[in-house]
Amino acid sequence: MASAAEQLAANMNFATFQKATELHKRLWFTLIALVVYRIGTYIPIPGIDPDQFAKLFEGQSKGLLGMFDMFSGGAVQRMAIFSLNVMPYISASIIVQLLGTVYPPWEKLRKEGGEAGRKQLNQYTRYLTVVLAIFQSFGIAVGLSSTQGLVSQPGAFFILSTVATLTGGTMFLMWLGEQITARGVGNGVSLIIFSGIVARLPIAAAQLLSQARTGQISGFTLFAIAAVAVAIIVFIVFIERSQRRILILYPKRQMGNRMFGGDTSILPLKINTAGVIPPIFASSLLSMPGMAVSFLAKANLPNWAQWVPGVALQLQHGQPTFMLLYAVMIIFFSFFYTSIVFNPDEVAENLRKYGANLPGIRPGKRTAEYLDQVLTRLTVLGAAYITLVCLLPEFLYGGGNTPTSGAYFGGTSILIVVTVTMDTVAQIQSHLLQHQYEGLIKKSKLRGGRNR
Repeated sequence: MASAAEQLAANMNFATFQKATELHKRLWFTLIALVVYRIGTYIPIPGIDPDQFAKLFEGQSKGLLGMFDMFSGGAVQRMAIFSLNVMPYISASIIVQLLGTVYPPWEKLRKEGGEAGRKQLNQYTRYLTVVLAIFQSFGIAVGLSSTQGLVSQPGAFFILSTVATLTGGTMFLMWLGEQITARGVGNGVSLIIFSGIVARLPIAAAQLLSQARTGQISGFTLFAIAAVAVAIIVFIVFIERSQRRILILYPKRQMGNRMFGGDTSILPLKINTAGVIPPIFASSLLSMPGMAVSFLAKANLPNWAQWVPGVALQLQHGQPTFMLLYAVMIIFFSFFYTSIVFNPDEVAENLRKYGANLPGIRPGKRTAEYLDQVLTRLTVLGAAYITLVCLLPEFLYGGGNTPTSGAYFGGTSILIVVTVTMDTVAQIQSHLLQHQYEGLIKKSKLRGGRNR
């Protein structure tokens, strides 16, 4: 028999959506914020020659720079004020979360600080974002300034203005993402990356068709890209909706002459508990030094820095070094982020407080060990699934021989688009469900008042 929540969800329709005025405001706010972000990706930083930069970008577009451009929605290709996107913020979040597990004062803030501790860690993340953005934008500014014919007036002033512009753009996007999360629908940072990828999908599809017509790629390659993209979408949806359901038993209790309890419920554990975070984190850490190195590789370097082009070459798509680092980071962050969002000890303690238990498992420590064992096995499958989805196109498309537009139909971009879409739709359904509950409560109060 369906639960009350499932019955309400089944009855949701367009009329329900029309009545949810609060949801309308949240959707409009999210849409306007994303439009503002997209406008910023077309505003170039001052002082560079767009034509010369387009030639520079074309030579590097199949490497890590092209991947970074994909996440930024084309901002890197135009060297816009939002070229760094939210990647420094993501990198800062990774570092703060890692330190929150090994640095005692921050670990205490994370575990015992409550809401105040969370706000303090968020403040540290913002400070670190500024540092990382300055470091990354400085590398880009030096690389641009050192390239002949690219900057109209190279020098210290151009470097300072570029650092200020790119850092300011990142901080604005960080603030915008937080506003979307608080006042809109969905996770703001994920939606910013999502909108950048989606905005470029039609252009990427048109480029692929054009390349197929002119013979730059074969019809088989075009068909393979489309077939793999569809297969990956189906696979992602199947895995993301898969769950391991653990039965929870609530004992019967007698209060006076009446019996209470004796119910059962389900604890759902997703195969991919970490969601889209691992590939985003891995891409962020790879892009942070990689983008600066890619620009410096084209600059006039002194003898002691001749190793830079070699590093940039190893960070190209399809290179063993790139794929190995990418896979290791995805697996690591799958386990790391899962350990943050799901704490078996805390869940076991909550079950014990309510007198609940798992069938055949003793409450307390034994329940925590069982949940940890199940979660570890699921995370192994989840990490393998994300790694396969993100790296499979690297092998199928031939890595560096892949057309640049084909990267938008690769595993990483599709994983982000599909997962963020499913998460946002789930939040919209949650708002609609909450609206229906509020409507039922109001009706029950009105009926109660009339009966009196």
